[in-house]
Amino acid sequence: MGRIILTGDRPTGKLHLGHYVGSLRNRVLLQNEGNYERMFVFIADVQALTDNADNPEKVRQNIIEVALDYLSCGLDPSKVTLFIQSQIPELHEMTQFFSNLVTVQRLQRNPTVKTEMALRGFEGGATDDNKRGLPVGFFTYPISQAADICFCKATTVPVGEDQEPMIEQCREIVRSFNGTYKCDVLVEPEILLPSNLACRRIPGTDGKA
Repeated sequence: MGRIILTGDRPTGKLHLGHYVGSLRNRVLLQNEGNYERMFVFIADVQALTDNADNPEKVRQNIIEVALDYLSCGLDPSKVTLFIQSQIPELHEMTQFFSNLVTVQRLQRNPTVKTEMALRGFEGGATDDNKRGLPVGFFTYPISQAADICFCKATTVPVGEDQEPMIEQCREIVRSFNGTYKCDVLVEPEILLPSNLACRRIPGTDGKA
């Protein structure tokens, strides 16, 4: 089987220079190199709702903004498949099946989830004035992300180094699914880190990576 790429963004706002340097520019290069059988780029609107459920209009409005940014940066629909996460119902079916193969304890050990929780002020237990209760959807988004990767049998996922724990969790889910159902239908993906070390974890204007 040929190599297949999957990558995407959450539509929580217009994309910015950090997105261009960290991922968009590289996607255009990968697209034009033609070294992959297929390339999928998607807008993760369902994942965006996991911490924006109180403002779905924000997510809806930014879907078109992200799509325009993709086209403006040079992504070519004749060379890559662009899609919106919520428009593929099979993704949500896969997420449900995958959720039975992952424990709460394993999700709690995912360092990316713990970091993202802290950044958003989510608290797993009781809340105080500075903490918000942890939405189940946000806590389990590594499972949803695994479904995104697996549905198109992606072999390669271009992301920053902060996403390595997510890719490893996806590989665990693939092994568990294939072993449980005695099949070899799902593919274990590999991470593709930026060749420029500075792009692997770009600091924001607040100084945080």
